[in-house]
Formats: sequence, C-alpha cells, structure tokens
Amino acid sequence: MLNTLEYKNFGDKAILIAWEEMISPEIINDINGYKEAIFKRKKERIIDFIIGYNSLVLKYNEIINFQAEIQELKLIYKELDTQNSIAKHLWTIPVCYDLEYGFDLSNISKELGVSVEEIITLHSSAMYTVYFVGFLPGFLYLGGLNAKLEFNRKSTPLLKVPKGSVAIGGKQTGIYPQESAGGWHIIGKTPINFFNLENDLPCFAKSGDQLKFEPVSKHEFQKIEIEISLGDYKLSKTEIHD
Repeated sequence: MLNTLEYKNFGDKAILIAWEEMISPEIINDINGYKEAIFKRKKERIIDFIIGYNSLVLKYNEIINFQAEIQELKLIYKELDTQNSIAKHLWTIPVCYDLEYGFDLSNISKELGVSVEEIITLHSSAMYTVYFVGFLPGFLYLGGLNAKLEFNRKSTPLLKVPKGSVAIGGKQTGIYPQESAGGWHIIGKTPINFFNLENDLPCFAKSGDQLKFEPVSKHEFQKIEIEISLGDYKLSKTEIHD
C-alpha cells in the first residue's frame, strides 16, 4: 500500500478513489492491483471502471449506503497483498521515423536544437508505461518521455492526423489509433492496429503494461503492413515480472 486514499461519491452510482496527485509507475501498479482485488469481491455489483493517472472510478449497478460501501473498500485495500502483482507485458512496437511519416521531425529538431537522429534515438530507447486508455478507443496514455523531447502542442491542431501516427505533445508521447484531429507533433508512424473490435480484447495493451518503440525502415514498415493485412504478423510481447 502506498498512500492514504480519498474516497468520494461520484454521482449516485459511482465512487471515486484518489491517490496522491503525481504520475508514477508505482501508483498505477497500486491502482491496478486494487482494482483487481475489488472486482474479485464485488464483480456482481460493479459494471465498469475508469482508471486515471492517480484515480479509480468504480461504477455500480446500485449503491444503497455509500459510507458502508466505502468502509468495505477500505478493508479490501488494507488486506491487499502488494506481493500478488497482476500479469503485465512489454510490447515492442515497430515505428518508421522516415520524414514522410514523421513530417514534424524537422521542425522539432530546429526548435529543440536536437538532431533528427538524436530525437529518434531518445524516443526509441525509452521504456514507456501505459497509464490508461482514453481520448480515442485504443489511444494509450504513456509515461516515460525523455525530458529533452518535451515540446508544446501545436497552436493549431491538424484536422486529419493519419492512423498509426506516433507523436509528441507536451511531456507525453502517443499513437493515434485512427485518423482524427490532433494537436501533437508527428514524428513517425506504426503499422500496428491499436483498436480492433473483432478481437476478444479490442485494445491489446492495458494499464500497467510497458511499451518500447523499435525503429524500422520504410521497406520494413511496408512489409509489416502486408503481413498484418494477411494475418501473418505477430506483435512482440514479453511478460514482465516485478
């Protein structure tokens, strides 16, 4: 257990649990462990949940007595086995940083005073933590961007950011799972699909997982695209042991 948590009514059928206001892998791991423990005890009553950087919202089918429910949740947290971690994976995501795909690389390089090559190296050498999925279905909120690459978002967002675009915005990096408007700076593109309703799990990555970007050439990118279209590509993942 990491913190003294705050519990608040969140409407008439939900409870908000808040951790310390900071972004850290330790807190997101604590949130995920707590969520799993709650679901084991209350899966018949909880219909959904929302994970944030330092919060967990539990949506119930009904709450008769908020105070009694909060006391039960506090007991579950008190009994939480911090050694019993949930399964997590490291996903390796191929990215082509060619200027055709990373069309904002040159401008970032100029503004930050860092070469394009160094931007690619810094971005692809970091290990990122998946905090939660939101904004768009399959959009991963990632922590772990090198401070040298922090860059303010665009003053005028693009109306159509291509699907698979890998981007930097402020202190974050992310991947656009579908074509959409967006104000982040595009530095590359991945052929991987991050959201597919035909799969048992529409988004393969989950909160607490880790992600690493692997640079590939334009030829390798196109080859992977073909393999994905034929159903022959298998995304690389490794189980993480705490």
